[in-house]
Amino acid sequence: MAYNANMNVADIRAGLLAGDFTAREVAEASFKRIEELDGEVHAFLELTKGAAFEQAAKIDEALANGTFDEIGPLAGVPVAFKDNMNYEGTHTTCSSLMLENYVSPYTATCVAKTIEAGGIPLGKLNMDEFAFGSSTETSAFGPTKNPWDLERVPGGSSGGSAASVAAGLACVTLGSDTGGSIRQPAAFCGIVGVKPTYGMVSRYGVVAFGSSLDQVGPFARSVRDAAAAMDAICGHDPMDCTSQYVKADFRAACEQGVEGMRIGVVSGFMNAPGLTDEVKARVSEATEALREAGAEIVEVELPHADAAISAYYVLGPCEAFSNLARFDSVRYGYCAEGHKDLGSQYEASRAAGFGMEAKRRIMLGSYLLSSGVYEKYYYPAQQVRTLITQDYQAAYEKCDVILAPTSPRTAFKFGEIGDPVEMHLSDIFTVSINIAGNGGMNVPCGLGSDTGLPVGVQLIAPQFKDENMFRAAAALEAVYGAAPIAPDFAAGKAGE
Repeated sequence: MAYNANMNVADIRAGLLAGDFTAREVAEASFKRIEELDGEVHAFLELTKGAAFEQAAKIDEALANGTFDEIGPLAGVPVAFKDNMNYEGTHTTCSSLMLENYVSPYTATCVAKTIEAGGIPLGKLNMDEFAFGSSTETSAFGPTKNPWDLERVPGGSSGGSAASVAAGLACVTLGSDTGGSIRQPAAFCGIVGVKPTYGMVSRYGVVAFGSSLDQVGPFARSVRDAAAAMDAICGHDPMDCTSQYVKADFRAACEQGVEGMRIGVVSGFMNAPGLTDEVKARVSEATEALREAGAEIVEVELPHADAAISAYYVLGPCEAFSNLARFDSVRYGYCAEGHKDLGSQYEASRAAGFGMEAKRRIMLGSYLLSSGVYEKYYYPAQQVRTLITQDYQAAYEKCDVILAPTSPRTAFKFGEIGDPVEMHLSDIFTVSINIAGNGGMNVPCGLGSDTGLPVGVQLIAPQFKDENMFRAAAALEAVYGAAPIAPDFAAGKAGE
């Protein structure tokens, strides 16, 4: 059987070993599909054909030499990367005019590990500018569209990473998550998205938004594919002092079942304002599915979760303001010409190079860190962070993993949300996990009864016990099945 976009990691591996197709044929078919379909979605910003065919040749050589099993868990799998991840020789723009012409001189550890594990690199993916957004509408190069409905957003900021998987343009992609930027687009696009515990995956080479909040993780259409990607990218990196020595086998965790597990449910989340009835119904069904699979459902409390959004939009902009200070037109980034003094050059370059949302967060971070304001907002936000972290620790004394909604609603239409504050509320169920540093992942749980669009359930694990959420996720997938390619992009309708 020839390679096709519906194949998962195990299918690709089996097909290569059986001689049904070659790694080069996988790469060729992937680029053909991207060229035919990405014009509708706009997930990719740059293709890396040279690197892909070079990797494919290495895999085909290993197949011929009998050394294929020595390649990692992603051998022959088409992969792609969010455009805030450096990959030597490619543009790393963060979807900003500020970095439109920047070419990476080195490769991020997460990208290198994915390729070392055998992934065939297809290219770089669209995102909200510098990861500031929940819809991928802030990209300087145009928005990405949701493959389930091209009039709707794919979520953000990793919208390109999610949409490319949902459309079958890549099998596995990497995104980054600062307050929900993997899980929310995964929910909107009906796929699996994993935000690991902070420190499980190296951030070296990933352009920083909030250094204490950012974490890299995979998108895939199945829990086991995401587990294979996690096995490839997690672990200590001497180039990142926040990365930890972690030994985990996520693929093995998927086979353990949930018999005897305690699943925590937060009543405050299920009764939160803005949570639509169709999402609430699907999350309740998923809870019952885990109960029927042998898990015990227990109620837990997160008393300070309501303060998470407020704390996040203090901490995040402050860290963003600090991280974006390096883009000054001298060391990095767009440079406006014709200025006689450095001050006016800085001002003009940053005014032209940054988009509106980036400017908004820079200004907010600058204000919050100013004298007299820092003590009023930033320090209390850090105190709230401690309280939220302690809340999660107390909750995990009663349960092994927490189940919650991922997003309060299904994907919204372009332009439907214009108020920045309302847009920020898209992350109401996700930001507390980044604040506390826990692992979290989205698992598709069917379609909404009103919109007919994908709904996701979020599983939240204790720090460095991410295997727990993979156990529960695999149990849910046994009920709902692996995520399909979005109907309008499924095989047969795409000319395969």
